[in-house]
Amino acid sequence: MVAMDVSLVAAPPAAEPLLSRLMQLYAYDFSELLPLDVDERGCFAGGTPVTTCWSEPWRHAYIIRVPGASEGRIAGFAILDERSRLTGDPDVADVAEFFVLRRYRRQGVGLAAATAAFALFPRRWEVRQAVQNAAATAFWRRAIEQFTSGDYVETLVDDVRWRGPVQRFDARVAGSGLGLA
Repeated sequence: MVAMDVSLVAAPPAAEPLLSRLMQLYAYDFSELLPLDVDERGCFAGGTPVTTCWSEPWRHAYIIRVPGASEGRIAGFAILDERSRLTGDPDVADVAEFFVLRRYRRQGVGLAAATAAFALFPRRWEVRQAVQNAAATAFWRRAIEQFTSGDYVETLVDDVRWRGPVQRFDARVAGSGLGLA
C-alpha cells in the first residue's frame, strides 16, 4: 500500500501523559511475547519511564502523526537515544522504543517514520529487536534495507546487554556502498 504523509514531531514535556498512555498500548502488544501482567489498576508496570525523555539530554521522544485533524492524527511514537544501548557510545543512535498503532500498520507509516528517524540523526545506528519479536525483526530489516539500499550489518547478540538481532548502519553513507557491510 502507498504510504501516507507521515511526520515525526518532537514531543514536548507536556506530552508525557500521552506518551505514557501510548506506552501502555506498546506494553500490551509486548505481553503477547513476554510475561507482562497488569497491576491492580489495569496498567502495565516497569520499563523506562517516559519522563527520562526530558531529563536525559541524549534521549528524544517523537510522536508519529498522519494526516487528519488540525495537527494530524496520532499514529504512534518513537524514542530515539543518542547513545548505544549496547556500548554507551555517544556517536551511535539507538531506536529505544518504536510503536505504530495497529490501525496504521502495513500502510507504510512505520517505514516512513523509521526513515524520518534515521534522517534526524545522521550518524551510526543500532536497531535492536527482542529475540522473541520476529515481526519487529522483519519490519526493521525491510526499513533498514530500504533506507540503506542493503548497506547494513546484522548480528545476533546474546549476552547480558541484549538478546536478539541488531542491525548496524551509518546513516551518513546509507546506500553509498561505504557503510558497515
